[in-house]
Amino acid sequence: MRLSRDVAGPCLAPHGSVVAVGAFDGLHRGHQTLLAKVRERAQALGCTPAVVSFEPLPRTFFSPEPVPRLSSVREKIKGFAAAGMEQTLLLRFNRALTAMPAEDFVQRVLCDRLATREVWVGGDFRFGHKRGGDVPLLERMGRELGFVACTMPAVQLHGARVSASRVRALLAAGEFAGAEPLLGRPFVIDGKVEYGNQLGRTLGYPTANIHLQQRVSPVQGIFAVRVGLGEGECSWPGVASLGVRPTVNEVSQPLLEVHLFDFGGDLYGQRMAVEFVAKLRDEQKFDGLEPLKAQMHLDACRARELLGMNPRLSAP
Repeated sequence: MRLSRDVAGPCLAPHGSVVAVGAFDGLHRGHQTLLAKVRERAQALGCTPAVVSFEPLPRTFFSPEPVPRLSSVREKIKGFAAAGMEQTLLLRFNRALTAMPAEDFVQRVLCDRLATREVWVGGDFRFGHKRGGDVPLLERMGRELGFVACTMPAVQLHGARVSASRVRALLAAGEFAGAEPLLGRPFVIDGKVEYGNQLGRTLGYPTANIHLQQRVSPVQGIFAVRVGLGEGECSWPGVASLGVRPTVNEVSQPLLEVHLFDFGGDLYGQRMAVEFVAKLRDEQKFDGLEPLKAQMHLDACRARELLGMNPRLSAP
């Protein structure tokens, strides 16, 4: 898959393309259905399957408050490639793009950059300056410029529309089993393991640390998890904390700390994927390290139990 970032530039699909446009946070089952249709139509027309998305996410750009997101930029790009997209135009969502009239977006992005033959969007899709563009405008300009605008019906599950906001609400409530069918997979956060202050090691629970940087996670608290190392499946059991460590007051940005049960290797610098299985509790502030250590032991016992392990083996 080829990745591009700019509105301006040469045509990325000289033989034409079928394009999906959207924010695609989380690449849930609705997104997956849309991308599968784009791939199918591109194959039928003998042209390039392509996707146009935006970073930062538009809702993040406009919100004065931090906005949780389901997937990192890296995870989203990997998802596009896995869905069979051959060209991703990941536009920088900035003031220049927000000022672009909808008609210019159609001409410059869909026509000039991607030689679009079909564009696929959700029925409520809006775009361009002050959200002035919609599906009827796409249809009208398509007739003028030689492409077809198509809408994908919303994917329904258990009588409700699959949406990123619905997934985020379930995850925030710790309903991982409920979110998984909407995502089409378990909820995972991945990243590179970085050095920490090794406090967990002194408490008997050494952790692998992933800094989320500017990403705001939809989940916070203490969790039973399964971990995948490198490109491996998430199979190694563990217990994780995602938050700001209120007892030690050492981080202002959320930190994901993972203790892998019965693991003795060196993880620094490796990529690690963390699958969230069950929420144990909310993050809380303890009156010193000894009460924290006692609670960590209880958390580890509970996590082992939930993961089908012997909880009595969790003592540090």
